[in-house]
Amino acid sequence: MRSVRNTVRVSRGAEVESVHRVNGIVVGLDGDEEAQFGDSELLAFWRSAMKPFQALPLVADGVTQAYDWGPAELALCCASHDGTPLHVAGVNSMLGKLGLFSGQLECGVHPPYDEPSAEAILRAGGRFTPVHNNCSGKHTGMLALALFHGWPLRGYPGRDHPVQARIRRELADWLDVDPDILRWAIDGCGVPTPYLSLRQMARAYARLGRAGAAGDTGPSEVVSAMTARPELVSGEGSFSTRLMQATDGRVLGKEGAEGVFCAAGPRDGWGLAVKIGDGATRAAAPAVIRILETLDLLQEAESERLADLREPFVLNRHGKKVGSVRADVHPRVVPVPARL
Repeated sequence: MRSVRNTVRVSRGAEVESVHRVNGIVVGLDGDEEAQFGDSELLAFWRSAMKPFQALPLVADGVTQAYDWGPAELALCCASHDGTPLHVAGVNSMLGKLGLFSGQLECGVHPPYDEPSAEAILRAGGRFTPVHNNCSGKHTGMLALALFHGWPLRGYPGRDHPVQARIRRELADWLDVDPDILRWAIDGCGVPTPYLSLRQMARAYARLGRAGAAGDTGPSEVVSAMTARPELVSGEGSFSTRLMQATDGRVLGKEGAEGVFCAAGPRDGWGLAVKIGDGATRAAAPAVIRILETLDLLQEAESERLADLREPFVLNRHGKKVGSVRADVHPRVVPVPARL
């Protein structure tokens, strides 16, 4: 199969078996430049990469202070976690501080993403609850926002609920467009998610990172919580967690469903948004690592720590290496008229 630029190619033996197209943009580079690859203006649902912005009202409104939530709780509010005992205990502790219980979470139920954790629950004769949902931290944060303001606790995921209206008001400070005129749909956990361009996502992340680095209340606490406790944001083997660990928090990263990934360099002022065209999550890490390396946004030691994710192996059921996943992404650096 002929090599195609801005793709992630999955090989088996000597042949290319699958191809994933990579679209995205990096804004806020030095010298008023940005890097484009694939369709940089592609529209996509923000999905879970939106979670840091959904958590910002918790700090701005005084919710975290009122309920004695620290960095661990705030990181879980931004998380797409694996449902390990660490994550479940953290969410249960958050609910306990609110005086609420897991049945009030309206995120739905699914097994923990971490297979050993799911198997341990089943072996013990237990059952899965909303706390095991990867979005349970975010939903606990939404319950906390409603409780703090005296809003109804039931129905908080609904578009017309005050919780979601408050989140849209927050988004207005970070996006180039009024959130109310965006097209919205329902995310996997039941809350609204907007349909916007990769450029808008990247610019929002660049602004969040810069505001966090400048010490602005809200952004600084969210950025610090995620980068200080990356193991809570996803899971020990996930790309977002590994990226923040490998860079010692110098890079902020957050995945979303259907191949969405956003990142920021708070100290350097850049923001990135990527969408894998066919939604293949496996293509995100090789693509993002290749982009960051090409643009010199990763240090050599950081790249080495992520080497196993740059070109991961395809394994068969015997654990034997039978292929690889390799990114062929070539960002095109172009000037932009003004700084963000």
